[in-house]
Parts: sequence; structure tokens; C-alpha cells
Amino acid sequence: MKYIKAFGLLFILGLGVFLGLSWNDKIAPRFNLKPSKSTTSDSEKTPKPAVLTNSKPETSNFAKALNNTEEAIIDLFESTAPSVCFITTSNVRRDYWTRNVQEIPRGTGSGFVWDKNGNIVTNYHVIKGADKAQVTLADQTTWEASLVGVAPEKDLAVLKINAPQKVLKPIKTGNSNQLRVGQFVMAIGNPFGLDQTLTTGVISALDREIQSQTGAPIRGAIQTDAAINPGNSGGPLINSSGKLIGVNTSIYSPSGASAGIGFSIPASEVNWVIPELIKYGKIKRPSLGIELAKSFRGVNGAIVYHVYEGSNAEKAGIRPTMVDRYGRVYLGDVIVGVNDTEIKSNDDLQLALENYKAGDSVKLAIIRSNEEITVNIKLEEPK
Repeated sequence: MKYIKAFGLLFILGLGVFLGLSWNDKIAPRFNLKPSKSTTSDSEKTPKPAVLTNSKPETSNFAKALNNTEEAIIDLFESTAPSVCFITTSNVRRDYWTRNVQEIPRGTGSGFVWDKNGNIVTNYHVIKGADKAQVTLADQTTWEASLVGVAPEKDLAVLKINAPQKVLKPIKTGNSNQLRVGQFVMAIGNPFGLDQTLTTGVISALDREIQSQTGAPIRGAIQTDAAINPGNSGGPLINSSGKLIGVNTSIYSPSGASAGIGFSIPASEVNWVIPELIKYGKIKRPSLGIELAKSFRGVNGAIVYHVYEGSNAEKAGIRPTMVDRYGRVYLGDVIVGVNDTEIKSNDDLQLALENYKAGDSVKLAIIRSNEEITVNIKLEEPK
């Protein structure tokens, strides 16, 4: 009896140990019961990362590229804007009854700092007919301006202000000879009197011809879709390097506001005209020593109306237009070529001479008595 009780006790203890060892491995998983102590490793406890689609990285990269583009435009504006100024013009009038002198606002426009000497470049039509002009710089200081020089045939003018050099930020000049359609451009100006306004676009076309204030053509003009409105005239058109490639001058618009077609005087013209205006107050083209006649119907070329006495043209035998005592007109020599440049009008001749300096020798192709002859002539200083 004693042995039976001992055996039974041992059996019960053994069964309990067996059941305890089997609980975690077999019984608990079968009934979805969690063990009191986890037997999983640290790696199993760490949740696996979710698998992401490639949409989020692409969106992030696109946003980053967009931000880089925006930052580039912002940098261009912030580096160029200090060179751009706001021009206001006025007329001085005396009251008929009181005899008091009053200033009457005339108009507004844009301009930019050319050098540390205070020379300011703008369009001629911005200051045309004005008695006074004021220049407001990017730091909001305003200065009285004096007129240095004008080139109506190029629609360019230079003003000067006596501002300290530390507040003058000259614009960086560029070249317009190798521009391409589609290039990014920025226009900065003061449309409708709203100063320091930025518009962006591309070069829409090249080598356009527009008319100046005198009716003479300005060739090689840049066409852009960057918004140009009244008040933008005289402001700079810059490229992606922040360099001046043109001076905004006009728009094509039935309504008078921007229609996506604006024109700029190319830097190739600006870069030689402005130094001439600063030095001489006008453009000093070399002279042939002649005066041209107005165009005649059916005549292609520049007609010589008068030859100045003692000029190189007289020495070269150039013949002027003559009128006999009966009023009959005998046309003088008709210039149809300067070196390799074809001449079809007086404007063509003027533009061709801009490529030379006084002292240069040129070969003129001339129609005389229905025959074409060649005359060599040395250009001289204008009268």
C-alpha cells in the first residue's frame, strides 16, 4: 500500500512536468493563447518596414527640382533688382493768372544704373518732352536727374544723378549676338507705376524690326513673351546669367496692355550707343560729306542731294542732285552699296555707316546715268 501511494505521487508529478513543457510549444498555439514569457528573438519583435511605392520619392524629387528653379529665379531677381530704377518725369508750367510756376506730372518709366558715375539708361520716349526727371533707386532714395544725351533713332537716352557710389549698383552687361529662340529671360521694371516688378518668359523671336521715335528702323530687336506693360519701358531684359541682353521698349497690343508680344532693343546696339551718348551726347556716325535727298518713287538706294564743299565726297567726284532754271530735277548719284552691304534706302546707309569709324575707307557702289560704278572714299568726322 505504501509503495502504491509513492508510485502514484511520482506519476502525478511527472505528468505535471510534461504538461508544463508542452504548453508553450503545442497547446498554447493551438488555442491562440500567448505564453506568459515571450520566446521570440529581438529581430522577430521588430516590425518589418512597410514596402513603399516609388510615387513618394518621385514627388519629393519633383518638389526639390521646382524649389531649385524658384531659388535660381529669386537669386537672379535679387542680384539684378538693385540696378533697376523708377523714373518719373514732369513739365514746368507757369499759371496764366497767378504767374506761379507749377510742376505737372508727365509720366513714368523704368531705367537701370549703367556705371558708378551715376549714368542711368532708359528709353528716349520715357523722357521725351519732359522738363524734369527724377530717378528713384531700389533703396527708395530719389535723385534729381540731368540729361546727358539722347538717340531718338535708337529710342535710347542717358540721364545722370549725383548719388554716392555706394548706392549705385551697375547692371552686368551681356551680348545679344548669339541668342536663341526659347531662351529664358526676365524683365524687371515699373509697370503702371508699380516698382520692382518681375516678369519671366522666353525669347519668342529674333531679328525683328521696330520703329524708333524718328521713324527710323531699329533692327535686330528681341521679341519676348515676358509681360511688358506701360511703365516697363527702359527697363532691362536679362538672361539666366543675370546679364543685360536688351532694353524693353515697346509692346504689340490692341488694348495697350501686355498681349504676350514685347520688344527689346538688343544689347549689341546698347553697348555701343550708350558710350557714345555719355561721351558726345549723341551718336557720332562717320560722315561721307554728303546730304541725302528724300526717297523717290521707283528709286532704290540713297540719293545724294548735296555734297559739302571741301569734303572727301567732293574730292571723290560724288555728284549731287541738280535743279535747272526751269525747275527740272536731275538726280545725283544713287548709293546702292557700301562694301558688301546692299543699300536700298537712306536708313540702310545710316545703319551701314554705324559699322565704321572716321578714317576708315569704304567702297561705294553708285548708280550714275543708269550705270553702276565704284568709288573709294575715306570717311570723316561728322559736321
